[in-house]
Amino acid sequence: MNKIKVLIVDDSIFMRKALESLLSGEPDIEIVGLAKNGKEGVEMAEQFHPDVITMDIEMPTMDGITALEMIMKKNPTPVIMVSSLTKEGADATLKALDLGAVDFMTKDSQSFGGADIEKGLKDKIRKFARNKGVLRLFSHSSSSQSHQTPSYKLSGTLASHTPNVQTPFAHTAQSGNTDGSKRVVVNKTGIKRIVALGTSTDGPQSLQRVIPLLPADLGVPVVVTQHMPPNFTQSLASRLNTLSKVEVVEAQGKEKLEPNVVYIAKGGYHLKFKKVGPSVYTELSTEPSNVFNIPGVDVMVDSIAELYGKECLGVIMTGMGSDGCKGLTNLKRMGGTIIAQDEPTCIVYGMPRAVVEAGIADEIVPLDEIAARISYHVK
Repeated sequence: MNKIKVLIVDDSIFMRKALESLLSGEPDIEIVGLAKNGKEGVEMAEQFHPDVITMDIEMPTMDGITALEMIMKKNPTPVIMVSSLTKEGADATLKALDLGAVDFMTKDSQSFGGADIEKGLKDKIRKFARNKGVLRLFSHSSSSQSHQTPSYKLSGTLASHTPNVQTPFAHTAQSGNTDGSKRVVVNKTGIKRIVALGTSTDGPQSLQRVIPLLPADLGVPVVVTQHMPPNFTQSLASRLNTLSKVEVVEAQGKEKLEPNVVYIAKGGYHLKFKKVGPSVYTELSTEPSNVFNIPGVDVMVDSIAELYGKECLGVIMTGMGSDGCKGLTNLKRMGGTIIAQDEPTCIVYGMPRAVVEAGIADEIVPLDEIAARISYHVK
């Protein structure tokens, strides 16, 4: 079996050695090059044809953004960006994701030494490597995003493993369809008063194909958990706000939920909700702290479901793992409606797959139809 060839590009000798040490111990992974700047990275990418590249952003001689653009033009390859936790690092990372990077990791004290984080990086490298042959040119069709540079993205499926979940919901619309490839749409069972959306890997790009397509008069609030660290969610909210007809903000806590506003969970905090009189307000919390993702989709959905029940529309999109499945299962028991992104349009079909296999998805639709389905259920 051929080993997965990885190229590491970083000006920090510590980061090069840390990534090399982390990955070289895997029997199916081979480090083919260590580049100390973007120029060397571009040259090594052409020389070694790696399956996956890890790319620092801030480097001398040639930065990671410039190198990424050149690699995508010459030798399209799955690239995982390695970014600082600063606001500047967050902005640059979002730009890199627009240009075709498939994911990112942060340079923080928890990036190495944490078994779950290290395993997550290895799993992503394996998944992206398996799909290297299906890179395609991706361009946004939405007029609201026409200013963005077309970028190479992965097509096909990155089906991450999630366990089968026993479920009592045999009556749901997609019963018998658990592969996520068939388009299933049902009629609405009542007007929804709020939308709760969860996503992870490739979420920033996928959200740009959902939130900007929502009408200015949507009529309900939308709450979103995107797995991201601090600073990154503020940059994401700002970018989506410039593209969208609805207002998009990073939740700060104690905000009254208003119609036609999208609230993005703040990085490092769970997004929860509290009812005061007739109004519902946002709350930020670090509890539960014993979960892998903070913010977490399960935590957000559980909190909002307690207040809205069957009047909540749940949406689960591309992402690794199964975060959101437990919360959406609770929402389903309360009579809520659930939309899952279909497998062919997911970069990582993990979170939607968990929901589909649990038998709780009322609808399974392509990414570009999610905004229209949201509008349908709330009007």
